[in-house]
Amino acid sequence: MIKKIDKNKVRAKRHARLRHDIKGTAARPRLAVYRSTSHIYAQVIDDVKGVTLCSSSTLVKGADLGGKTKTQQAEFVGSDVAAKAKKAGITEVVFDRGGYLYTGRVKALADAARAAGLKF
Repeated sequence: MIKKIDKNKVRAKRHARLRHDIKGTAARPRLAVYRSTSHIYAQVIDDVKGVTLCSSSTLVKGADLGGKTKTQQAEFVGSDVAAKAKKAGITEVVFDRGGYLYTGRVKALADAARAAGLKF
């Protein structure tokens, strides 16, 4: 019998290992990414206080993402969350890829956030 691998459990385990080293502070909060099959979410978190400072996703109002690929949607989310972070006075963040591999949509989001002015 072939055992089926639950990819989300593998990702969650990888994320737990990463989170051991990645901590967000008030001076340098954490940019966390969550990727579902149809949407992508990003939020800037201060782990010391346990609060979300700003967030963005493909579900935000006013986002005209119809007809765009998932990678283009991720680029929109990256630039949007960077703009909101800069508006809140945040320029440096720690990138938390959420246990996902740094390719595709996760990389597109990170590159767009860097291009919009966030440093990490």
